[in-house]
Amino acid sequence: MEFVSGYRDEFLDFTALLFDWFHKFVAERGAVGASAEGRWRQLEAQIKRLPQDPTLWVLHVLPNRSVGISLGQGAKPGPGSGLGAARLLGDEPPLNLRDLSPYVSFISLEEGEEEEEEETREEEEGAGTEKVGPEEDREPAHTSREFPQEANPPGEPEEAEQEAGGGEDGCQEDRAEDETGPDRRKGRRNEAAPLHLSCLLLVTDEHGTILGIDLLMEGAQGCAGRGSRTENLAPRAYALLCHSMACPMGSGDPRKPRQLTVGDAQLHRELESLVPRLGVKLAKTPMRTWGPRPGFTFASLQARTCHVCHKHSFEVKLTPCPQCSAVLYCGEACLQADWRRCPDDVSHRFWCSRLAAFMERAGELATLPFTYTAEVTSETFNKEAFLASRGLTRGYWTQISMLIPGPGTPRHPWDSTPSLSLLLNGDPYQLLQGDGPALMPPVPPDPPRGLFGSWQDYYAWRGLSLDSPMAVLLTYPLTVYYVITHLVPQSFPELNIQNKQSLKIHVVEAGKEFDLVMVFWELLVLLPHVALELQFVGDGLPPESDQQHFTLQRDGPEVSVRPGSGASARLSSGTKEKGVHRDLQIKVSARPYHLLQGPKPDLVIGFNSGFGLKDTWLSSLPRLQSLRVPAFFTESSEYGCVMDDQTMAGATGGGTSPPQPNPFRSPFRLRAADNCMPWYRNAFVFHLVYKPPQGSGARPEPGTGPPAPTPAAPPAPARRRRGEKKPKRGVRRRR
Repeated sequence: MEFVSGYRDEFLDFTALLFDWFHKFVAERGAVGASAEGRWRQLEAQIKRLPQDPTLWVLHVLPNRSVGISLGQGAKPGPGSGLGAARLLGDEPPLNLRDLSPYVSFISLEEGEEEEEEETREEEEGAGTEKVGPEEDREPAHTSREFPQEANPPGEPEEAEQEAGGGEDGCQEDRAEDETGPDRRKGRRNEAAPLHLSCLLLVTDEHGTILGIDLLMEGAQGCAGRGSRTENLAPRAYALLCHSMACPMGSGDPRKPRQLTVGDAQLHRELESLVPRLGVKLAKTPMRTWGPRPGFTFASLQARTCHVCHKHSFEVKLTPCPQCSAVLYCGEACLQADWRRCPDDVSHRFWCSRLAAFMERAGELATLPFTYTAEVTSETFNKEAFLASRGLTRGYWTQISMLIPGPGTPRHPWDSTPSLSLLLNGDPYQLLQGDGPALMPPVPPDPPRGLFGSWQDYYAWRGLSLDSPMAVLLTYPLTVYYVITHLVPQSFPELNIQNKQSLKIHVVEAGKEFDLVMVFWELLVLLPHVALELQFVGDGLPPESDQQHFTLQRDGPEVSVRPGSGASARLSSGTKEKGVHRDLQIKVSARPYHLLQGPKPDLVIGFNSGFGLKDTWLSSLPRLQSLRVPAFFTESSEYGCVMDDQTMAGATGGGTSPPQPNPFRSPFRLRAADNCMPWYRNAFVFHLVYKPPQGSGARPEPGTGPPAPTPAAPPAPARRRRGEKKPKRGVRRRR
């Protein structure tokens, strides 16, 4: 069995849902459209009998002008009106957005449009002709096809990738004259013109759950926009509404809304005579703003999938395994296929009892002191709505959700030296703030008197309210703190790490934690007596950040940030500090860990590692085995810890210590599509148990604590080498 919950980017799951639902919608829309009118009457009668949803539904009309999509060599459209996600993404679904680059990329259309308009203007001036008005130019494209017998463009299904990337652009649709092909676009990087999603129709409820989507390609039926006409858009929108009620995308059984509102005035008028056929009340006036509620936001993905066939819950009814209640299946056939899978150690028969034991830890992992614990640890947790309701829609909060950063928000503070000026306005916690008052209080004047072992103790000392969600971001530095102050002294007491005044730490296979790099400043607050060097290593880091080096210093009442070029910036820490001067050095190496050259670190840490999901671990783990330094890793679940132990044994002959719950885990429960297991960022911690050198005895059991191998070389071989040299000197003297 293999689960990718906690490792796979949320947007990719969101995209897979759009692919499957849109593919089903296109197929069924074509089947109904090719039949007689009686089919539509039958569908309308079926919808009339559906139960009523008390919430308001919204039909959004979202034009797009500025973003196009270019399909790479990995994407082969193939025959037929629709494509599945597997055809576009390959047999193995990607885990990160960068894995999509061979298949699809986003392209700005604005530059090409400006050059095209200039060329058109020159031609018209030279010929002495009058310009054609925008509406006259668009009208042929709107009337070229009639609903419902339209044919879908070959690239239409691929545009599900664009729903969250460019579908929310508020510009009007692109000009219909672009249909003339790639010859009219100059300055385009690709030989073929990019695909253009001219308009997006989206059905949601008032809470933001997406219930249906339709994608209008350039040259297809008209799109509602400024100055455009929508005569042919109404039948297409009506078909989308019918399908959204009969087969809701987000979650829940088929149902019809109590009331419907439309985000376009002309389309609202067109639907006045159609919507009552379904027994649905249409609002008296169209929706005049983005959402009917100030806190409107797209809900997190709620649809589940079968673990075997990957069908979504809107296609089939999913039930968990009756014995472990951990894995979701669409029926007995998929359950039996997974039960009898070969080899035996990947079958559900092998894992069922183990998964049942993992499920028993759900209550323990959900035991947290925060006031919002019940909400954020629920299986139906709506992360985006939670963050939006608290104004956490910018800075680092966009890195942990599908919320889109606001205009002018930097994606990363270390992309280039000029971006350091973004930190000059306040404190090092600037990117951790929301839209309201400061979330992080001033640094306490006195260092902590004891060691913290829970969120509650840390929050009390730091002056944070238990209603503050800062634990979601601070889980990374607090996990490092917990490893240094608790786990290393327990497992490697001979290192005496608590008395060291400087520590060199490698953060291996870094990813999301590097996007939140400023949160590690909190380590200087917790460990003011230690000079820390954090070196982020991994081939997933931005190539432009390779070999960058920054120093953050606590110097009296200020904090200084010095890039490698020698330029400096001053930041206020909010209070005067007591004690000696310490600093935090940040280094970046955008390469796999086994290719890193340099001195040996004092400690290695990896977050949510997933050894079996990335091939570079098969080389990085032997590299760690040769260094023999203390290496601690976190995982999102006990399942991931077991898989990491198997990978470590296969790669090096070693193993891992028994995992233990991390008291500084993230409080946000991660979404799991095909299972019900509890997943949390940094939920469990373990360390590597290296295979002993040859001739030193049998392999110790993982997690034996103090007897574990130390990073220093064993003293016995060194004494033998010194003993071997003395006889040689004696022989020379006798000669």
